[in-house]
Formats: sequence, C-alpha cells, structure tokens
Amino acid sequence: MIQTIDLRGQTPTRAQLTTLVPRPDTDVSVAAEAAAALLEAVRADGLVALRDQAERFDGVVPEHVRVPQSEIDAAVVGLDPAVRAALDEAIVRVRQATAAQIPDARTTTLADGAVVEQRWHPVERVGLYVPGGKAVYPSSVVMNVVPAQLAGVGSIAIASPPQKEFGGSIHPTILGAAGLLGVTEVYAIGGAGAVGALAYGVDEIGLEAVQVITGPGNVFVAAAKRLVRGVVGIDSEAGPTEILVIADESADPEFVAADLVSQAEHDELAAAVLVTDSAALAQNVVAALGRAAATTTHAERVAIALDGPQSAIVLVDSIELAAAVSNVYGPEHLELQTADPDATLGLIHNAGAIFVGAYSPVSLGDYLAGSNHVLPTGGQSRFSSGLGAYTFLRPQQIVRYDRSALDAVASRIVALSSAENLPAHGDAVTARFAR
Repeated sequence: MIQTIDLRGQTPTRAQLTTLVPRPDTDVSVAAEAAAALLEAVRADGLVALRDQAERFDGVVPEHVRVPQSEIDAAVVGLDPAVRAALDEAIVRVRQATAAQIPDARTTTLADGAVVEQRWHPVERVGLYVPGGKAVYPSSVVMNVVPAQLAGVGSIAIASPPQKEFGGSIHPTILGAAGLLGVTEVYAIGGAGAVGALAYGVDEIGLEAVQVITGPGNVFVAAAKRLVRGVVGIDSEAGPTEILVIADESADPEFVAADLVSQAEHDELAAAVLVTDSAALAQNVVAALGRAAATTTHAERVAIALDGPQSAIVLVDSIELAAAVSNVYGPEHLELQTADPDATLGLIHNAGAIFVGAYSPVSLGDYLAGSNHVLPTGGQSRFSSGLGAYTFLRPQQIVRYDRSALDAVASRIVALSSAENLPAHGDAVTARFAR
C-alpha cells in the first residue's frame, strides 16, 4: 500500500529533509524534449500539426478545431440542472474571493510636483488550458476564467483536448461552463500542442497568440509551459496533484484517509502524504486507506498512486518538525488536522493553498470554497503562488515630475550618472534647464 518514512529520533537539517521527503521518480524535465518537438511542430506547421497530434494522442481529429458558438450554446442548455446550479454557485464564490486580490491604485507624492503612481494593468489576451484525460474539469474553467475576467482581461481563449466520445469536440460540460461565463473562443486542442498554439498563434483557425497561459495539465503540458515562458507569461507548472496532511492524535483517521484518496484518484502520479507525530494515527490511517482505496470508483488508479514513491506516511517527533517537513516539501494542497490548527498554521510558510481544520477538505477547495484550485505543484509553492487575478495584472509605475521638482534633484542625478560613467544620463536632465 503506502510507504512509511520514519524520522522519529532524528532532527534532520533542511538540506537532509530535501532528500528525505517523498517525490516522484520523474519530473517535468524528462518530458522537455518531447514537448519541445511538439511545440516546434505547431509553430512550423500550425493546423496540420494540431490535427496530427490530436489523432496521435486523443485518438480523434476534430471536425472544427475552433468550437462553433452553436455547440457552446447547446452545451449550456444541455447542462444537468444540478451541475449548472453547482457551477453557478462556484462562479459566485470564486468571484467574491478573487475580488479581494485586486490591489488599489496608489499615488505617492515625494515632493511638490513629484509624483509616482502605481497602477495594476491587465494583459490584453490570455489562453486558459482545461485538461481532459481521465476526468472532466468544468471547475477548472471557472478557476481559470473568473480571475481573468475580474482582472479586466479583454480577450480570453480556452483550449481543451478533443474527446473521441464526442466526435472530436470538447466535453459538453466543459463547453457549458465556458458558455455560462460568456467565453466564446474555445478550441479543441490539447497537450503540449495546445500550449504552443496559444503561445505562437495559428493563422488558419484565427487563433491569435496570447500574452499569458494558465491552467493545470499533465507533465507534457507543464514542460511545454516551462519552454514557452519568456515568449508568454505562465502561472506555474501545475502538474500531477499533491496533498500533504499534517495531523496529530486528535485527527479522525477516516477523514485523513478520505482526503488522501480524493487526490489520489486524479492520476497514477498523484502524491498523497501524511505527516504525523502519532504512530497510532498513522496505523489507523493505513487501515482506513485500505478500506477506502479498495471500494472507491477508481480503485486501480488510487492504488498505483498510493503505492508510488511520491506518496508516504511520514512519522516525526513533533508538529514543529511536521511543519518543517511540509515547508521543505512545498505542497500544492496542505491540510492541517491538528488539535490547534491555527497554531500549526503559524509554522507554515510554503503551500499553494492551506485547508485549516477537519471540515475544510481539499475537495472543498476543488469546487466551492471560493479559493482557486489552479496551484503550483512539484515543490514550486516554495516560490510560486496559485492562480488569481494578480496572475493577469502587471504593476506599472507612472512618473509625473514638473520642472521645479526635476530641478530639485538634477544635481544628484548628474552626480550618480557621472559615478556610473553614463554622463549622457545627466545631460538629458541639464538640457532641460540650459535655455
């Protein structure tokens, strides 16, 4: 089932913990060569390459790479009423939580006539990737589109893999979610090729290049996003999902097991990690995992994920060390199921999203918490954040000085430009006072 890493009686350094935390055998870099070839094919051959890649990887060639508006409209009408109600509620909640992420413009007056303004300006066009594969992700449509819309992005394109089951179109639930949000530009393209199409544009289908690409995907999507960074901006390399639970003896083992299984069902490469100072809890969680993993719908997939090197139960001597393990790991999703979760929260520095208490499971954040579920994986939460309105905003500084304000600092500009052996910098200032 799941491996145990016993760190009791040890006080490993940060460097040692880096080698001890469970990680998958592969990382994004192993897919880089294949992703680069797919990107280059799309850049060179456009629609021909996209059709070829759809046939190879999705088993179907879409009749319309750009989904007709009539299909989007029909998908909205055809949404299951319960699913539509859930999507409507998710949209409301994500909008409310995302609104808090938009900074106010600010003006700083340094002296009379000397003003620096700070504004947050949206990019003009974005490409949002919604994965296909083993599951259907209308929730990812919400998580990608809502922050872009609230940021003020004027042009939004969605890419999602064509589905053989639906004749090469996108899953209708994904189309329905896009339609609910008013997105009209949707493409049936997937994988690394979709990233290339969004980054470089494809003239034959009227797909213009975007400025930012966001959204989760498999290892090839993550590798492609890494490769096009610099051509476009990206959110993060959101690969296979991760959950890390910090729990003590007060935690309910059935809750912990259920949460680990909930993320393991995504993918065979999904990571499920429990870090605890309670050997009894660990033992009970193992037993609960055995029951839950055997009876869940995707039992085979879950078993592979739990048995992989990326999943583990880590035993430690204290919650303080558990937090240290988590901070080194940098999980995508972190759950705190301890007797005093707020105290544990004070020890945490690195996580994509943090779920505090027994009744804040990760699956709540996947759908209806109001938080965003597009989060950095593979330890990238140590230096990256999840998707938000800020992903689509750029801070811009606007400088306004009048003549007297510039005159007040002219001599100091000349002094610094001379010290840097860039005298023309100073000349550009003094020229304004020569007449």
